[in-house]
Amino acid sequence: VPDQFVHLHNHSEYSLLDGFSRLDDMVMRAVELGQPAIALTDHGNLHGAIDFFQSAKKAGIKPIIGVEGYVADGPRDERNPQKRSPFHLTVLSQNRVGYQNLLKLVSASHIEGFYQRPRMDREILEKYSEGLIILSGCPSSELGRYINNGDLDAARETIEWYGNIFQDRYYLEMMMHQHVPGQVDINNAIIELSKQTNLPMAVTNDSHYVRREDFEAQDILTCIQTNSNVRDPKRFRMEDTSYYLKSASEMQEEWTHLPEALTNTLKIAESCELNLTFGQTFIPRYSTPINKSSMDYLRELCYKGLNKRYGKPSEQVLKRLEYELGIIEETKFSDYFLVCWDIFNFVNERGILSAVRGSAAASLVLYCLEVTQIDPVEADLFFERFLNIERREMPDIDMDFADNRREEVIKYCIDHYGREHVAQIVTFGTLGAKAAIRDTARALALPLSLSDKLAKMIPPTLNIKLKEAIAESAELRNEIKRDSNTRDLINMAQKVEGSVRHASTHAAAVVISEKPLTEHVPLQRSTSGKDNSSPTTQYSMHPVADVGLLKMDFLGLANLAILDRCVKLIAETTGENMGVYDVPIDDKKTFQALGEGETFGVFQLESTGMRRNIKELKPTTINDLAAMIALYRPGPMEHISTFIEAKHGRAAITYPHDDLRDLLEPTYGVLVYQDQVMLIAQAFGGYTLGEADILRKAMGKKIPSVMEAEHEKFNTGALKKGYTKEQANTVFELMAPFAGYGFNKAHAISYAYIAYWTAYFKTNYSTEYIAAVLDSASGNPEKVGEAVREATRLNISVKPPSINHSGSGFTIETDTDGNDIIRFGLAAVKNVGASAIDPIVEVREAGGPFKDLEDICRRVDSKSLNRRTLESLIRVGAFDEFGGRGNLLETIDRIISTIQRQTKLRESGQTSMFDMLGESVPAPMVQLEISTDDDTTDQERVIWERDLLGVELTQSPFTREMRQQPNNIIVFSSDITTELAGQKRAALGQVNNVRELTTKRGDKFLSLNLTLLDGDIELVVWPNILEQIPDLWQNGNFVSIAGEVRERMGRVSISVETAHEYQLKAEGQAEHESESIKNEPAPITRAGFNEASQPRAVLNDPIQITHPSPMAKQANPLSLNPDAITDSLISDPDSKGTAEDATTNLPTDAEENDITDNNGHFLVHVKETGDIADDRYRLEDLMRLFVEFDGSDPVILEIDTGKKVVRLNMPFKVRSGTKLTSRLNELLGNNVVHSKTS
Repeated sequence: VPDQFVHLHNHSEYSLLDGFSRLDDMVMRAVELGQPAIALTDHGNLHGAIDFFQSAKKAGIKPIIGVEGYVADGPRDERNPQKRSPFHLTVLSQNRVGYQNLLKLVSASHIEGFYQRPRMDREILEKYSEGLIILSGCPSSELGRYINNGDLDAARETIEWYGNIFQDRYYLEMMMHQHVPGQVDINNAIIELSKQTNLPMAVTNDSHYVRREDFEAQDILTCIQTNSNVRDPKRFRMEDTSYYLKSASEMQEEWTHLPEALTNTLKIAESCELNLTFGQTFIPRYSTPINKSSMDYLRELCYKGLNKRYGKPSEQVLKRLEYELGIIEETKFSDYFLVCWDIFNFVNERGILSAVRGSAAASLVLYCLEVTQIDPVEADLFFERFLNIERREMPDIDMDFADNRREEVIKYCIDHYGREHVAQIVTFGTLGAKAAIRDTARALALPLSLSDKLAKMIPPTLNIKLKEAIAESAELRNEIKRDSNTRDLINMAQKVEGSVRHASTHAAAVVISEKPLTEHVPLQRSTSGKDNSSPTTQYSMHPVADVGLLKMDFLGLANLAILDRCVKLIAETTGENMGVYDVPIDDKKTFQALGEGETFGVFQLESTGMRRNIKELKPTTINDLAAMIALYRPGPMEHISTFIEAKHGRAAITYPHDDLRDLLEPTYGVLVYQDQVMLIAQAFGGYTLGEADILRKAMGKKIPSVMEAEHEKFNTGALKKGYTKEQANTVFELMAPFAGYGFNKAHAISYAYIAYWTAYFKTNYSTEYIAAVLDSASGNPEKVGEAVREATRLNISVKPPSINHSGSGFTIETDTDGNDIIRFGLAAVKNVGASAIDPIVEVREAGGPFKDLEDICRRVDSKSLNRRTLESLIRVGAFDEFGGRGNLLETIDRIISTIQRQTKLRESGQTSMFDMLGESVPAPMVQLEISTDDDTTDQERVIWERDLLGVELTQSPFTREMRQQPNNIIVFSSDITTELAGQKRAALGQVNNVRELTTKRGDKFLSLNLTLLDGDIELVVWPNILEQIPDLWQNGNFVSIAGEVRERMGRVSISVETAHEYQLKAEGQAEHESESIKNEPAPITRAGFNEASQPRAVLNDPIQITHPSPMAKQANPLSLNPDAITDSLISDPDSKGTAEDATTNLPTDAEENDITDNNGHFLVHVKETGDIADDRYRLEDLMRLFVEFDGSDPVILEIDTGKKVVRLNMPFKVRSGTKLTSRLNELLGNNVVHSKTS
């Protein structure tokens, strides 16, 4: 009988990478099976509870919210690795009280009891027992393990304790899955115990997927979770296919001998009655002064702010304020606004730079409260877009703070409102199209070369689904038709695509509640892993909003941190106390710079496409910037040229109807903002602004039935106002597609102001601004490199790091000529960081500059200056005043040893002698005499600096010669753009990251990077060119090339057609000097800048090349990235491994036995791709292979990084032979060299 059984033990996809069941699928399957209820019991969490509840209610089936909890073997706060792993327990909420106790129980498990798993214990089970139903659990339960171990006394004690606490709400759980150790014995024992104790039994089926045929997909998810593959016989897996939602008849067939255990599931379901209400709001009450309501206090604050903002406000402003306050009072959101005021009062008092994005900038109330900085009346923003009396939704204020101070704001909220009342919000990462391919391929043990190739065929559309990718990509469709492995991989990837992969903390969302949060939501520890971090809700944003909690977005914005740092540097260098909010908004110099394309480091305007549009637009007002920011996105983008041409009078301005002229004239007849849609609906269709906002939302959702009703309403209103049906249809059809993708004006204006502020400071305080940009980019060598190159273009000198002159961050100095220069920050050096450098800078500032190496050793703590830090600082020139870099590196062991000895002496109080005599005589120290002569080459220093700084500060002879090239030779990577596709160009640079690939016909070709002055461009050397010049393409070679620019899926490359080695004019004669980038104007600048004084031929003078370009398809590289190798893999040679730079380049072909070693090792030589994620996958697969072929031959892994070859003595010994060779080829493709050497 279908309705005589209910599934009470079910795992969804929120049992991360263990459950495969999607919530809606679970619910609909239970409905199909005719079952009256279904429970959700994910592992240790309630992530899916609200979505599950709503899905079940919508489907007309009873939801039972529960959890498969973990019970500690002892107190929950005990962290004893010797104790047994926690027991499993099935917990169900019976009613509202039970649900709220479940929230507290699960929260305590995470916050108080987390140790490998979130653990509850008997103490809190008893404390929160009311309203909960307990099933004794699976074979991993306390009862199951005692029975399995033959300890029936402990089993009896267990059921006695639970029986006493939970009374008739405690059931002995049984399930039947093949291959589970002791399953039959456990069931038999439970039957006997039930007879002895009169405790009822209930059978469950531990479901992890919805239908039997889903077992393969669930198995793949398990492999992904456990980092194993389907070929591994020792991997964790569910051995049979019974873990699905079975029908009642299937369960009855299995349990014919225990019908009451089946009907008890129905009895349990019938006793559960949980009602959750949604749509309420639980806004924390702000503590107002005595005898003042929150509305009275809000009004008082607003009028106080009004006078501060306006002095004598106009009648229009006064009416607007009263209108907004009236709506706030009617919607009962006064406390919400007071909380926002309170937060920003703290922010403003602390000098934390902030901004508000989104429609909140349209509120005069928030402007008066100094939450926003934009006058909504002057900017012509209307309140209904933010808060609508007819929509009655909680207003949403997205707050931007300088990203280096966001945590201060969160900490204030915790301190002010209480730790139990403030949390961040969880978010879930899902398997996207590319990740599904890569993870599934690894789980299926398919070659990484295959998954790499297929992943690169996925179009770069945001959030694209595999089904959509197959429809869009002919290349992918052909590969699926051609190859059976590809078909199998894509089919399985489509099944797991979209599955929840991991939980993390949302980048912005914060929730604040009046009552303790566990009254409304379950909590867990922050995924940051920091003990002092605020907890995270287990519900994501939408369920948090559904249960009525106040959600705010605290976003960290790097550009605000840059502005904050910039004004502080201005104060330090000039004495001017600039206020970001106070800069003039009509600075002609700023708008002129923007019109010339000076957008590097400018918020929202940095991209190549945006820079081009801004140059064409030549903005003259903030409104111009706002319109371009709104238009530069999919959909409106097609109207950019119309907007620009109309602004400059080169095109006539047209309107869909003359009555809409006033609404569209400010944007030259182009529909730019969602606000205009609302105003058109009001003016043309007779809507109120509140109704128009509802129309806008309906248009965005594009629900046909709703759209049809709104279209009819619009036409009716238009007819009443005297327009024809044809006119009404024309206007509606103009609005409908735009409303879904348009920006609201307040958001665009907010962004425009930040863009303008960044442009203003860059234009008027260039040195301070670039230094601030560099500070923000610290820790990201690529971005640091871009900023240094921008400084060079602006003739701002950037000096290398110096142990005596640099601060932790980037600073500004004055050179001997009185010019401001930027000094590289020590903490910005790779492998260093602020935690190492800050103590060193403090010592230097307290005791003066370091006199010599001995002085450094005497004063600096070994905890700050370890070997890795010191080596990195030496290589980038921070110690140049104390010796040549090569000599310093040779002496590094003595330096480290001396520092460590001095640190120990200081800590023991023995750093000075004759203290009894009142003298302070420094303890004797080994002299560290280092020659100031440097035997390193320019090229070595350049490579070190590029790696550790992101940019070279040493100018090699080649760099100097590149700067002297004629304009038709490309030396800046930024000159290669998608617009050049199909044209011929010449370039000069240095070869690196050479990757040998194979065409479908088996011919070898190369993909490589050519390093130019500001970054790399990609080159492809096809087989016919490679045959002509095979020896040219060695890492480090300087080459001159010419070829055709090609674009594929947004990636630009040059297909090489001619090439030759470039001979340095002054080779062998250049002095070894380390100098910072000069103030000399470079003869070549980036395309798009300084055209008036420095014409470029890059875009106008094609290179004529006679060689035809082959059309062979590009294959995929094989690689390993040594950066992906963790310290746990490489350490001392006895237990782990060591790494050293190889002294010669190795062969690059894929033939076996090409590499020999006299030490009898098994060598594997691979090349890195530059894709860190892919390289990490390759490394992990190699490690597993080495473990699988355990033997007696030591393993050496040689990795070609493109700049050097790194040799790693791996902590493995293998059994070499044809099987290992075959598996290497199968796993990694034939681009790996492996050989037994002797």
